[in-house]
Amino acid sequence: MGIFSRISTLFKAEANAAIDKMEDPEKILNQTIRDMSEQLTEAKKKIAESIAYEKRLKIQYDKALEKAKEWENKAMMAVNAGRDDLATEALQRQAEAQREADAFRVQWQAQKQGCDKLKEQLKNMNTKIEEAKRKKGLLVAQAKRAEASKTIHETLAGINDSAAFATFDRMAEKVEAMEAQAQASEELATDYAPGDSLEDEISKLKPTTSNNDALAALKAKMGKTSAAPAPAEQTYDSQYNSNAGSINGKSLANVSSWDDL
Repeated sequence: MGIFSRISTLFKAEANAAIDKMEDPEKILNQTIRDMSEQLTEAKKKIAESIAYEKRLKIQYDKALEKAKEWENKAMMAVNAGRDDLATEALQRQAEAQREADAFRVQWQAQKQGCDKLKEQLKNMNTKIEEAKRKKGLLVAQAKRAEASKTIHETLAGINDSAAFATFDRMAEKVEAMEAQAQASEELATDYAPGDSLEDEISKLKPTTSNNDALAALKAKMGKTSAAPAPAEQTYDSQYNSNAGSINGKSLANVSSWDDL
């Protein structure tokens, strides 16, 4: 294969590939139906002309047949009149008219058979066009479904890309690291907050009034039951003051030495 032949084949292949890619099934089907409809219209015109010619042949055949019949009647009139010479001449004219009628009859019958075949072909063509119109909707729907399926598969192929999942996992690890850093910062801020931590710890040891004490006080106020007054909360200073001047329950005023304690 020569180089020019190979180049020609290459161009043809590229052109056909580009055309195939550009083809829209719906547009192609619509155009095909339009072309078929135009062909049907043109065929109807041609068949109409053929049928008209067949009608003219039939008329000429009928006229020739009628003419032959008229000459036969004239020959009979001449015989009745005793004019055999005129009868002979009339029969010759009748034979010519009959030969002409027979010729028209052959042409008319051939034309009629041809017209009948053309009309049958026209009917089949019209049926195919109507069937194509009905199938067009189904074919267009199938083409769109195939295109949608192709798009979905291409999208899924992109999603299944390992690089995309690797990026997702990397971002998840980064978020987890950020959360861990935030928790560490919160713990450091709590453990090393400014202020006296010892006073904070001691303040946490102060007793709080329980819900039961509050409920009992409410019932006593409503007269539902006698509630013993809640013990007064003693602070560290009050406990210290109440115990001042005694050790282990013994008054310091009566202690003369450490042995008495």
